Amino acid sequence: MVESIGFIGVGTMGEPMCRNLARKSGLKVLAADRDPQPLQRLAADGVATASVDEITASCRTIFLSLPGGKEVEQVCLGDGGLVSKVKLGWTVIDLSTAPVSLARRLFAEFEGRASAFADAPVARTRQAAIDGTLSIMVGSTPECFARIEPLLRHMASEVTHCGDAGAGQAVKILNNMILFQTGVALAEALTIARANGVDGKVLLETLTKGSADSFALRNHGMKAMLPGVFPERAFSTEYALKDLSYAIAMAEDKGVPALGADVARELMERAVELGYGKEYWPVLLKAIEDATGKG
Repeated sequence: MVESIGFIGVGTMGEPMCRNLARKSGLKVLAADRDPQPLQRLAADGVATASVDEITASCRTIFLSLPGGKEVEQVCLGDGGLVSKVKLGWTVIDLSTAPVSLARRLFAEFEGRASAFADAPVARTRQAAIDGTLSIMVGSTPECFARIEPLLRHMASEVTHCGDAGAGQAVKILNNMILFQTGVALAEALTIARANGVDGKVLLETLTKGSADSFALRNHGMKAMLPGVFPERAFSTEYALKDLSYAIAMAEDKGVPALGADVARELMERAVELGYGKEYWPVLLKAIEDATGKG
């Protein structure tokens, strides 16, 4: 009998991750989501649509790919959640980005019921999710990591065991904090350059040849900020604010100043006020342009 794997949440990132898992693993994949459209698309790859109850009844390995901590908490700890249905030997792998404290709580809940939990948030773009070249950062026991790493490699080119429960979330959240702060620097530089008569394309292409070069520059700067393209169904400003709030909460909990993160949050909040909450987060450029009257 072929093992079945459950996948709860097939949105912007979850759909391509679920597709790669189904195509590459040779295992039967059951998926659940409130939106029927991605489930219909995944059916072409052999993914079976199922309810959460059906997944918990037939799958010993369950992936979660949800918008954030609130949704993860509801699916796991809410009425009729996974914790209430857990069976001996389950492995629950959370691909969402959620608070470190929640990951540690869920680890304790599942471990206390003789099952395993791993926080395994993903980094890189939706295109990387489609291509199966994500970077996944894992917080788990070494034994759990050894068991789930082969499955994660169907979705990612980089899989890193970052430490015990919560470590994966901590590294991912700080990865995003650094990315957002770099995005602020790029948006400021682009706006300043244009205000001083320097062509934005010349600026960014030249920066790729020097010490300011970065992944953020080549992707978020050149592919989004420079042409002014900020699509929806990408990593929205609202989602970015969520992740940034997790980073700031981590810092505040330990009494660490996070001044750069505070600036990024302020600009993102302004972008939301301007009506760009659903758009790709590099749209924070417009918050800077608006403040200078250059928009």
